[in-house]
Amino acid sequence: MEYGNLLVENRDGIVIVTINRPKALNALNRDTLNDLKAFFGQDALKIQGLKGVVLTGSGEKSFVAGADISEFNGLDAQGGLEMSQNGHDIFFLIERFHKPVIAAVNGFALGGGCELAMSCHMRIAGEKARFGQPEVNLGIIPGYGGTQRLIQYIGKSKAIELLLTADMIGAEEAYRLGLVNHVVPAGEEVNKAIEILTKIAAKAPIAIEKIIECVNAYFPTEGFNREVIEFANTVKTEDFKEGAAAFLEKRVADFRGK
Repeated sequence: MEYGNLLVENRDGIVIVTINRPKALNALNRDTLNDLKAFFGQDALKIQGLKGVVLTGSGEKSFVAGADISEFNGLDAQGGLEMSQNGHDIFFLIERFHKPVIAAVNGFALGGGCELAMSCHMRIAGEKARFGQPEVNLGIIPGYGGTQRLIQYIGKSKAIELLLTADMIGAEEAYRLGLVNHVVPAGEEVNKAIEILTKIAAKAPIAIEKIIECVNAYFPTEGFNREVIEFANTVKTEDFKEGAAAFLEKRVADFRGK
């Protein structure tokens, strides 16, 4: 299949999927999400001899800098609910994929980008990688699983700090907290992911698939449903309209708590 915003390369059964919107810092717009849905939900299932997937971003600056805020204009509560649910559905396709998926994070992984990386089974960070969930700066909450997966990886105390402050953390701190598996020199992220997938490919395929299923089964899903609802509730606030406008206009938001 031809994709508008993905580059797909098969290296002897290890498929490198590159989000290719470098001028937009690989921000997740509708078309990119649809591409990811088509790949993980349909096309990847047809690849013979698939060993695993590496997900990365085009260019040196960004893995995925977040959602495309320009698409948030005019979004109402119903639209917010549908947007969040769609993101959840796509990211669950990745998290529940039967072969290992590794995020090779080569720069900014913010908002939806951090959520995308967290939906992968492992994360390799380049030394210049930066992670964060800055949604409160826009007057909304993470809508693609960030309130749930961040807790799973780094624990409640630090997760709630990062979610409430919108602080970014670097690769070494992300490693220390348990958000990433390895930190490597810039440019070596994909190579390290391939190394790990090659090692896994020598193991029993059915056992690998069942381990992914069992690990995913450990975590409850009720919180994800709550996130969809509350994302929609924040979308209808005046604070969100102000936050989105301020972001696009490159100014400080004036939140009123309404």
